[in-house]
Amino acid sequence: MMRQYELVERVKRYNPQADEALLDRAYVYAMLAHGSQKRASGDPYFSHPLEVAAILTDLKLDDATIVAALLHDTIEDTDATKDDIRDKFGSAIAELVDGLTKLKKLDLVSKQAVQAENLRKLLLAITSDVRVLLVKLADRLHNMRTLHYVPAPKRDRVAQETLDIYAPLAGRMGMHDMREELEDLAFRQINPDAYEALTSRLSRQREASGRIIEEIEAQLTRKLAEQGIVADVTGRQKKPYSIYRKMERKSVSFEQLSDVVGFRVIVETVSDCYRAIGVVHTTWPAVPERFKDYVSTPKGNDYRSIHTTVIGPGSQRVEMQIRTRTMHEVAEYGIAAHALYKDGVELGTFETESRAYAWLRHTVDMLAHGDNPEEFLEHTKLELFSDQVYCFTPKGRLIALPRKANCIDFAYAVHTDIGHHCSRARINGAERPLVTELQNGDEVEIITDPKATPSPAWENIVVTGRARSAIRRATRTATRAQYFELGRRIVQNLFNRAGKAFSDEVVKLGLKRLARSTVEDVFWAVGRDEIPAEDVLKAVYPDFKAETPLGPKPTADWFGVDGTSDIKFQVPETEGAIPIRGINFDLPVKFAADGGALPGDRIVGIMTAGEGITIYPIQSPALAAFDNEPERWLDVRWDLDVAKPARYPVRIAVMSRNEPGSLARVTQVIADNDGNIDNLRMQRKTADYTEVVIDMEVWDLKHLTAILGGIKSLSMVASVDRVFQ
Repeated sequence: MMRQYELVERVKRYNPQADEALLDRAYVYAMLAHGSQKRASGDPYFSHPLEVAAILTDLKLDDATIVAALLHDTIEDTDATKDDIRDKFGSAIAELVDGLTKLKKLDLVSKQAVQAENLRKLLLAITSDVRVLLVKLADRLHNMRTLHYVPAPKRDRVAQETLDIYAPLAGRMGMHDMREELEDLAFRQINPDAYEALTSRLSRQREASGRIIEEIEAQLTRKLAEQGIVADVTGRQKKPYSIYRKMERKSVSFEQLSDVVGFRVIVETVSDCYRAIGVVHTTWPAVPERFKDYVSTPKGNDYRSIHTTVIGPGSQRVEMQIRTRTMHEVAEYGIAAHALYKDGVELGTFETESRAYAWLRHTVDMLAHGDNPEEFLEHTKLELFSDQVYCFTPKGRLIALPRKANCIDFAYAVHTDIGHHCSRARINGAERPLVTELQNGDEVEIITDPKATPSPAWENIVVTGRARSAIRRATRTATRAQYFELGRRIVQNLFNRAGKAFSDEVVKLGLKRLARSTVEDVFWAVGRDEIPAEDVLKAVYPDFKAETPLGPKPTADWFGVDGTSDIKFQVPETEGAIPIRGINFDLPVKFAADGGALPGDRIVGIMTAGEGITIYPIQSPALAAFDNEPERWLDVRWDLDVAKPARYPVRIAVMSRNEPGSLARVTQVIADNDGNIDNLRMQRKTADYTEVVIDMEVWDLKHLTAILGGIKSLSMVASVDRVFQ
């Protein structure tokens, strides 16, 4: 176990101004607090916080973080309190320790909703001070190193939690070495057979390729020196879990992997990076499409490096990573390498320095918009595990997105309002569909339309959590607004028919009887058919009694003089009817399937609980099913947007003599009149006649009348009728 003076010496190696008295005081306090407590290994419990502190000294963190590591289990596992910590070590350290205490209580591998809620708490805690995350990751790393002492049933749970949450989180924070160690330790526990097999293969390959690694190191160091470039060149094999994941992703065997060995070239300046890549490519042939420049376009976690793959000695593929020492420090330590964690630097400098921290802020921003826990877990895990592509706005702004992201994801990454109103996209100057998958280096221009709104279907198309969350919120808001407006119109029309005054203030008088807190809630509930409109009328006017039903039940005079459904018949629009604009397949308005309504038809709406309004033409026989439910009938009218004409489905039945070419002549009439056939079915009725049922799309009732007239004029046609379901 590390002694007191050894810990102080470790800190003073990178921070000569360290507060030795503070470190000594924390060491002694934690040791006494844990007393005779033991770990599962049998070691004194205090050895654990001491090892956590040692891991953080490797990251060169400030005194407060080291002290928080020493104390991180005291509130949870000893008699110490937050007030005790505050009195002895100050408020800042007390808050860090308290944040870590809360995290220890979280179970991130549990039932979905509980796991999601705990992840919310984790991210909220670490965004208040990311040092909480650094201590938590170090704590998890030491626990994983000693996992073999833990009872067997708990090992898999802890390992899975590490692989699902903590390792990806370390990667997102740019702490690649810690991520790799966490992944391998978890992988060894979860899939020991695969781990052992890969470790054995790597060991054999290391023995076989050891000479090649030394040869490349020496040759490249010499070549760089000849060009005046001072560099440290080191070669190493990739980690077992990294190889396993690549084998799974590409569905290849170990023998088929071509870049198991990688080299890091550490140089002094950025210009040396580009000079070094020239030396590498003139020494060995480069593999096409394996060059990536993360120096000019850093990753979202601040990672910067130049990657390339070459054909090295023995025709073996070798990956090279070229970076400066500063870049290497960020690649190794991630957010811990930023100046925030060095004593004497103010907190505010960090947000502009760290893209990783910005990702954390954005993730927590999603919380503020009310995602439920399961959605939040889905979005966060999606973003934790995503590889990235880098695209540009026309003004040169870099946008990092997960692989397989499309233009809709890009629009929402630029700004939520851009996403909500995006209508078209140009990729590298060429117009492309919004669902086009983006590639590295694409320049994407999003064209917006103030009238455009996000389609609910987009939720299943986008891949980023941000876009999916925004679309889901917009859909909910729009649906609620629809129900509200629908409910308000229903109530207003009912009050008008009853001859009673209507206003929001009047409806407010009935809130108590309706058990609703606001008028908006009342209208929304009526729109969803959760409250009958008649109940609102009775709540506001308790003494009112209707002599006849108030629903807009149709009467015979709606049909014309003879009560038939003549297709040429038109009725003037009813005053006060609810306007219906076009076909809208989103709740709460939809059109009846199979022979629905056309502009020009007299229409009626039928309310269905939980589904909204279904629109029928007044001639539809299906309306007979609702004869005894007048409260479900709504008077509606057309409200067409002439600037956006639309086709509407209709079904017709043609009785024709069996003559050669008769079907062709019928369909030709439809085509000549600009009709669009969707489906067609034929049935022989007699030896001489066949019925043809045609589903097609037309603009309106006038358009259908012209088509029917043309078909009826054909000599072999006995009859043609519109079909209503």
